[in-house]
Amino acid sequence: MTSTITLISGAARGLGLETARRLSALGHTVLVGARDPERGRAVAEEVGGRWVALDVADSASVAAAAKDVAAHEGRLDVLINNAGVTGPFKEPAELTGEDALAVFGVNVLGIVRMTHAFLPLLRASADPRVVNVTSGLGSQTLTHDAERVEHSVVSPLYTSSKAAVTMLTTQYARGVEGVRFNAADPGYTATDLNHHTGTQTVTEGTDAIVALATEDASAGTGRAVDREGPLPW
Repeated sequence: MTSTITLISGAARGLGLETARRLSALGHTVLVGARDPERGRAVAEEVGGRWVALDVADSASVAAAAKDVAAHEGRLDVLINNAGVTGPFKEPAELTGEDALAVFGVNVLGIVRMTHAFLPLLRASADPRVVNVTSGLGSQTLTHDAERVEHSVVSPLYTSSKAAVTMLTTQYARGVEGVRFNAADPGYTATDLNHHTGTQTVTEGTDAIVALATEDASAGTGRAVDREGPLPW
C-alpha cells in the first residue's frame, strides 16, 4: 500500500509543524512547505519528510513548488493550506489598503494560488482532499456571542480573511468535481500568532486538521469544523 502524500504550507512552526509530526506518525509522506530553507530542512528531518520551498504569497514560488512535487512525488493526496498571518496590530481606523493586501495576500489569495497550482497533482490521487485552516474568528455567530472568546477580538483584516477562507472552501467544494474541500478551525491555540496566549495546546489545535486529512471519503465535502464538530457560520 502506497503512502499518503501530504503537503502542508507554513509547516515550519506552530500548527503546521504539529500537523506534520502527527501525520508523519500516522504514515503519511509529509512535504514540509516553508519559506526558510534552514528551518524547513530541519523540520523535514525531524518528521521524516521532505522540505519544499514555498511562499504562498508569491505565485512564482507556488508554481515552482508544484513543479517540485510533480518531479519528485508525481501526485498529491492531501493539501493542507495552513500558512497564515494576523496582520498589523493597529486600531481599526488606522488600517490601510496595503495592510489588507498583505493579510489577504497570504490568508486568502494564498489558498487560491495553491489550489490552482496543485489541482493537477491532486487529480492524480485516488482520494484527493484539501484542508483549509480557517478560524472561528471568521464566524458571525461566534464573534457575536458575548460568552465566546471570539467576541473579545477586534481584528478586521484577520477575521474577514478567515470568513473568506470558509466561503472559499464551500465554493470550491461545490465547483470542483472529484476533490474534497473542507475547513478546520483550530480554536484558541497557543502559537506564535497569538504570542502563545491561547488556551489549547498545539496538539488540541491540530485535532480538526488531522481528522479532516485522514477521514474516509464518505465524510463529505464543503464542511467547516472544529475539534468538537461543525463550525457555526
